[in-house]
Amino acid sequence: MRIERELMRGAGPVAVLKLLEGGAKYGYELVDTLARQSDGVLDMGQATLYPLLYNLEAQGLVKSEWRESESARPRKYYSLTGKGKKRLAHDVEQWRAVAHAMRGLGVLQPGLGGIA
Repeated sequence: MRIERELMRGAGPVAVLKLLEGGAKYGYELVDTLARQSDGVLDMGQATLYPLLYNLEAQGLVKSEWRESESARPRKYYSLTGKGKKRLAHDVEQWRAVAHAMRGLGVLQPGLGGIA
């Protein structure tokens, strides 16, 4: 199931920041990990991911650097900045509040996070 564009606009940046919390990653690695770890719900192509990354970089939330690769050409890796870590913590709290509210409305199952 793919989520609608408006939901992705809110979820996408938080999801990318959360993945980068675990360490620097390059674009295709982010696309692949988002698809796998979200069971395809947050599956976004490179055409969606790269503008998102450029926007996060322009905001100072991520930084990029080129690194040599053993098997291929150099890759651009993205990592969180201090500002990005603060933003992620703030956004995670907001998503938790939304999930709590949705549970209260009966949209999500209590304790499971799944849709009722």
